[in-house]
Amino acid sequence: MIVSLTIVRYRKRFVPFALLAMAIHRLPMWLQKGCSFWKLMGSGKNGTFSLTPDWQQWGLLTVWDNKEDFDDFYGRSFIAKWWNLFSVEKWTILCEPLQSHGKWDGKEPFGNPNVTDYNGPIAILTRATIRLNRLKNFWVNVDDVSVLMRKSPGYITSLGIGERPFYKQATFSLWNSLDDVRAFAYRSKEHAEVIKKTRTEGWYNEELFARFKPLTTMGTLNQIDPLKGLIKASPQASPKERT
Repeated sequence: MIVSLTIVRYRKRFVPFALLAMAIHRLPMWLQKGCSFWKLMGSGKNGTFSLTPDWQQWGLLTVWDNKEDFDDFYGRSFIAKWWNLFSVEKWTILCEPLQSHGKWDGKEPFGNPNVTDYNGPIAILTRATIRLNRLKNFWVNVDDVSVLMRKSPGYITSLGIGERPFYKQATFSLWNSLDDVRAFAYRSKEHAEVIKKTRTEGWYNEELFARFKPLTTMGTLNQIDPLKGLIKASPQASPKERT
């Protein structure tokens, strides 16, 4: 199993085509060979759960049976050609699931891996469907946690992605090590308090937490590869950037 996340930035004048893609890219994804799970998503502006959308930045998360199926999609598909035509830049990370708990729309997209002996850079996906009557509780706590995360030792970068505004949200973050993630998640009093609230106040209808081993990256995000020098970059990594 290979998990990919591609983040695409569109030219400003092509934002309508980005919105259109959220509709018309569903059919080719439904028909895509070797893809067991996929989500087309928008992005927030502050790198985590966000009420402010970034209309130029969009994402596609996919789960592949093997890398050959991903390579075929990335190199030849209608969606890949669309990205190359309308985007300014794109960045893709390929990952291997290490651990996954919870469900996404009733599915366990990353299986039930339990790899505990990995040391190295790590990617974290936190995803939730927020109860409508708990939206206020959720959003008043997001900013403080976001600031804390960005200041945490070992933090590299993060992306706010989501299927629906306000209530179907996810954060994909990159860290130098699992120890850094644990320090942020469990040793921070502020973050621990928010985690406690999610349980006692029942914020979520559904949630998922997953850890991944980054395997390779392709392209750039805001003109850089966040994992440059930490993992290998694919020889396909040079995107045809446009201004």
